[in-house]
Amino acid sequence: MVRDRLPKVAVVLVILFGVQRIVAFFCARMQRAAARQANVQRAAQMRTMATIIRATSYSILGFFAFLQILTLFNINYAPLLASAGILGVGIGLGAQSLFKDIINGIFILVEDQYNVGEVVKIASLTGTVEDLTFRLTRLRDGDGTLHIIPNSQIATVSNLTRDYSVATLPLSVDASADTARVLTLLRKIAADIRQDPAFKDVAIADPDVPGIDQINGRALVYPISIRVKANQKDGILRALRQRIVDTFKQERIPLGIDPANMLLLQQQKAPDPTAPPAQQPLIGS
Repeated sequence: MVRDRLPKVAVVLVILFGVQRIVAFFCARMQRAAARQANVQRAAQMRTMATIIRATSYSILGFFAFLQILTLFNINYAPLLASAGILGVGIGLGAQSLFKDIINGIFILVEDQYNVGEVVKIASLTGTVEDLTFRLTRLRDGDGTLHIIPNSQIATVSNLTRDYSVATLPLSVDASADTARVLTLLRKIAADIRQDPAFKDVAIADPDVPGIDQINGRALVYPISIRVKANQKDGILRALRQRIVDTFKQERIPLGIDPANMLLLQQQKAPDPTAPPAQQPLIGS
């Protein structure tokens, strides 16, 4: 009778719910451990594994619950599985991309191409990896758009935050400024940023200001680069820009203007209202 089997169904559901809570507990522990992890790459790997374990476990538990309920109601699921297998062969012929997604997702995890929390460039899309499964990668870009990319569509990955990042600032200065003075000021500003207590643990190498990199009309470009910890370049770049603007304003050094953005207008001299009118030549004279 159905009434007799309902308690057994309830017991199965309670057991599966308990297992689900255990999985959720360990996944949450992994997430908290990742937040305390000093190694950025190791923390990203732990977050990724927590996501994979949770998604895979929930799928297995749901399938197991379905089979147990069929057994309790004396429904023979062997023919269902056999027909599902035959149907799966037919579906597999038209759904090869699904298997490509899973296979490529396994290689992404095994080869440690990227992890949750890292900033990557995939298929011309740049953003932070929010979620990674065997089939999909969810990427959040700078303006908040969520991109969902099948793993089979990922051919080339550019990991922008693996091991370290490089904070690069190309500075355009007017050609009238003394180049030696500009280089001295830029190197001093970059060195002060490097020693600033707020960024002393962010920068992992001394800044590099090699010299003039480009000449664009009257604008000279001086590149500044500082190697920093992974995904930590935005703050140090903002501070660097602010100090450069303040210092150059104080030292009266003009910043450059890109000639491509300039609109040159030929101005005519305004006529003087007090000047006598020009005499017109007489016809026939």
